[in-house]
Amino acid sequence: MGIIDRIKRRLPIVGGPAPTPTPIRRVTLAPTRVEEEEEREEASPRGNKPVSEYIDELVKSNSVVLFMKGNPQSPQCGFSAGASGILTSYGKPYATVNVLADPDVREGVKSYTSWPTIPQVFVGGEFVGGADILKQLHDSGELKDPIEKAQPAS
Repeated sequence: MGIIDRIKRRLPIVGGPAPTPTPIRRVTLAPTRVEEEEEREEASPRGNKPVSEYIDELVKSNSVVLFMKGNPQSPQCGFSAGASGILTSYGKPYATVNVLADPDVREGVKSYTSWPTIPQVFVGGEFVGGADILKQLHDSGELKDPIEKAQPAS
């Protein structure tokens, strides 16, 4: 059987016979260990800790923290990608929090800072701003010194 005959059997050709329906086979797979591990990875890293306490501890115990959508290796929005790219360019380690993993953290950090958008950046325990402010500070050279001197707040 040639390619044309196979196509004709699958596609309704004008003036030709209707295609022969292909039976659908439904397969149900039992959960595997890999799937269980993937579910645990999606769980919030804060555990049962109250959101504001979790955010406060992160901000104070890390010199630079980026609350973002996704992670630096796989950002889930352009603003998060830009912010992580800027921070990475300084060659200093920084903590990241994927706010998509926990909707309570996503809303909680907005309340914590009174800033309506993600990403959000903290340097030395102080809120810097979002992607736009981070970019302005980086472009003007004002971000280099605070990042290089940043120490955890606690």
